[in-house]
Amino acid sequence: MIPERIEQTYDQLVMQFVANCVEWVAEALDSDYLTIFRRMDKVGLIDGYIMKCYDVLHLESRQNITKDIIETLEIWEKQI
Repeated sequence: MIPERIEQTYDQLVMQFVANCVEWVAEALDSDYLTIFRRMDKVGLIDGYIMKCYDVLHLESRQNITKDIIETLEIWEKQI
């Protein structure tokens, strides 16, 4: 018997991707999830970049996404 597939909405997929991005960056920077989330939230990175660019970002490898988000976070933090 094949298990029933759980369908996710687009918004659920995006939010899951955001959570993964925060976790990946936290791991790469040897930091905790909440600290990275707060840094991203402070500069508007979650809404203004990760969610806004989901359609392009989620096609990249985990390594490229993580590197790109770290670079973007550091640039955006310098601007405030």
